[in-house]
Amino acid sequence: MLLAANIALSVAMLAVFALAVGGIYLWAKKGDKQRGLLMLAASIVILANVLIWTVPSPA
Repeated sequence: MLLAANIALSVAMLAVFALAVGGIYLWAKKGDKQRGLLMLAASIVILANVLIWTVPSPA
């Protein structure tokens, strides 16, 4: 079970990186501001989820 959680967090962080790079590329190079910002927003949401999953619960 712990291995599956670690793999899920790793895949989520890869998705954050890919969405952020793709969003910046779309916004800056292609001029597609709306899709670029949506990709950046999705990366922030996934990053927040990863942070929530990794914060230890209070004892």
